[in-house]
Amino acid sequence: MRLALLHRLTAGNLLHTSTFASMGVEVQRISPGNGQCPKKGQTVSVHYTGTLQSGRQFDSSRGRGPLDFKLGKGQVIKGWDEGVAQLSKGERAKLICSPDYAYGDQNVQNGLIPPNSTLIFDVELIDFK
Repeated sequence: MRLALLHRLTAGNLLHTSTFASMGVEVQRISPGNGQCPKKGQTVSVHYTGTLQSGRQFDSSRGRGPLDFKLGKGQVIKGWDEGVAQLSKGERAKLICSPDYAYGDQNVQNGLIPPNSTLIFDVELIDFK
């Protein structure tokens, strides 16, 4: 169900911040990784917690086990494909996804994620292969 939710449509001290104007994904680094980044097509394993801008949590892998997906293959929202690709193994970051990089104007799971929501994910890249 959590992969289906992410797939449906294709703060701590910050070490570095890259920004987006009004569309895209902003990556706010929380803790560094080992410098090794995944490549498109590799299977990545991540822990995450997703919240709305209001702070309301809508999903989390913590306590259930990490989520695995093929990077850059559209198995998750665009913000994840682009944001996770910028992380290195062991790194933790906030991915702030504008609506066009999340679920757009879709009402996800009867309002769990309202239309045109900016989503915030606390993501840790556990591994990739």
